[in-house]
Amino acid sequence: MVAAFLEHLAADRGASPYTRRNYAQALAEFAGWYRQEQGADPVWSALERDTFRAYLRFLGRRGLGRSALRVRFSALRTFYRFLNRRGLAAQLPVRDLALPRTPRRLPRFLTVAQTGALLAAPLQELAARRAAGETVSADVEAEYWRDAAILETIYSCGLRISEVCGLRVEDVNFGEQLVRVRGKGRKERLVPIGAPALEALRAYWQRLTSPPGPGDPVFLGRAGPAEPVRPRTVQLRLKRYLAAARLDPALTPHKLRHSFATHLLEAGADLRSVQELLGHAHLATTQVYTHLTTERLKQVYDQAHPRA
Repeated sequence: MVAAFLEHLAADRGASPYTRRNYAQALAEFAGWYRQEQGADPVWSALERDTFRAYLRFLGRRGLGRSALRVRFSALRTFYRFLNRRGLAAQLPVRDLALPRTPRRLPRFLTVAQTGALLAAPLQELAARRAAGETVSADVEAEYWRDAAILETIYSCGLRISEVCGLRVEDVNFGEQLVRVRGKGRKERLVPIGAPALEALRAYWQRLTSPPGPGDPVFLGRAGPAEPVRPRTVQLRLKRYLAAARLDPALTPHKLRHSFATHLLEAGADLRSVQELLGHAHLATTQVYTHLTTERLKQVYDQAHPRA
């Protein structure tokens, strides 16, 4: 049942590798707990709500955070909906379980100046190595130009890391300055891309031994001539560029997406347009950025108004 569910996530729902991994791990963790408690594998169709209440209490005693709890029970709920639709489980024992609420946290983002420093970091590091007399191979040089183009594209288009790694050459329309993005659940959207990002792409491709074809990844990794760069590689390379720009190395690629949304709203973009650009299914997901910009407005007001 679990194997069929995971295949369904990949084939029918277009779930990302991260979602499939997290859901598989969540189901395996529950099955392991059940075996310890009952001495047998779970019979999914026979489990009752009290079992999942006991599991929730067990996880609470382990000190798991609210987000971790919600991910695990999201996997269980989705799994039971899958079983129910296929007639493999008559009940939905996980439905309506009371889970602790996750507090809404304001996303961290970079200022415009900090973003500019980060975007310049890859080529500045390349220039510094050359100025120090170091010999830089053509492959290594291409990686620096790739990294610069990746950062420009994430910030220019507000992409998730999985989306930028999944881009194909045919998805980039230089004439219209648009990028076709495959988001969560295989949903596609068209996103504008700025001239600096397009120039960064051209500069990167010019430094490859052979230009990529229409079906090739926009950003190549080391695994093979047509293999896309891996998200983990992007994360690790970003850390060094953050450090080089004297920014917090703990910041993730997603913070560039946060910065994209925040800078648009601060410059007067409307919330619905930003929702479309980010590929959010619900406006409520995007509204967190309005709280963030409101906080900035309050700070400016407090600092500038004589009777604040």
